[in-house]
Amino acid sequence: MAGIESASKQRKRVVVICGGIAGSLAAKLLQFDADVTLIDPKEYFEITWASLRSMVEPSFAERTVINHKNYFKKGHVVTSPSVNITETDVMTADGDVYESAKVIATGHSDLFPKTRQEKLSQYQSEYENIRSSKSVLIVGGGPSGVELAAEIAVDFPEKKVTLVGPRLLEFIGEKAADKAFDWLKSKKVEVILNQSVDLNSASDGNKTYKTSGAWMVKGEMVDEHLRIKDRKNVFTIGDITSILEIKQGYVAEMHANVAVKNIKVMMSGGEKKKKMSTYKPGSEMAIVSLGRKDSVAQFPFVTVIGCLPGLIKSKDLFVGKTRKTRGLNPKCVQG
Repeated sequence: MAGIESASKQRKRVVVICGGIAGSLAAKLLQFDADVTLIDPKEYFEITWASLRSMVEPSFAERTVINHKNYFKKGHVVTSPSVNITETDVMTADGDVYESAKVIATGHSDLFPKTRQEKLSQYQSEYENIRSSKSVLIVGGGPSGVELAAEIAVDFPEKKVTLVGPRLLEFIGEKAADKAFDWLKSKKVEVILNQSVDLNSASDGNKTYKTSGAWMVKGEMVDEHLRIKDRKNVFTIGDITSILEIKQGYVAEMHANVAVKNIKVMMSGGEKKKKMSTYKPGSEMAIVSLGRKDSVAQFPFVTVIGCLPGLIKSKDLFVGKTRKTRGLNPKCVQG
């Protein structure tokens, strides 16, 4: 979350809360225009949509788990959760208070390891668990469940992989779901739909993963400038917005770009003279990776599957592109 202190004689103060997809980009783009503080419970930014690849190839995480200081060189990083957020200040769990207006840039409350090394070790542990398991049960038929099943089926074809959920790719489309179903069956993934599962019944030698299918969630009501309703200086970006759209990484980055432009207008005192940028959701589209070569893609007027949409996403999962937008070498680890 980021904030602006409009009356400061020095550089305007901005606080960014949570260095996720939206927050990390907002902090990076604002660091040379304001005195920016990034508050995050963890020391790193992660390209989260690439996490499933890291579970079957731990070395992949070397490029996707990035210490904040590698892209955010000019600002201040505070490694602590934010526990109280008002219109004028932010308090951390350590008891420190940071005064300013805010841009809320958090969409997830999941628990993550605090350090980069701990996160890399977690992926190594997940890989060992998958490698040593006789079979893998995945609960949830959303994009995460489908992508994880595909990653394991491609890298560990000898494993028995079972995917259980009410339906596949619920928020994307029936055609995409049907194509994904056929692809998974071709890789000998057992797909069980319209059924629940007892997570306590998994036997030794089996690994169970419960994935989330909630790509559309309720959140903070925002206006067309991504400001919280009735709060002039408080912006909300990322998954936490109430905007009815599929919650995806590239959408969160679009939010960040709009909010940053508006913050710069406000810091310059030109809000009344210069038009604020507005955010309008675009046509819904989604690409779900199916292993390292294939993808199923839902575009506005067509659904396609195979290696052609796979060329767009599956090989590198947009990791190089995401690193580049944060001023990092697309191929090198860390910085």
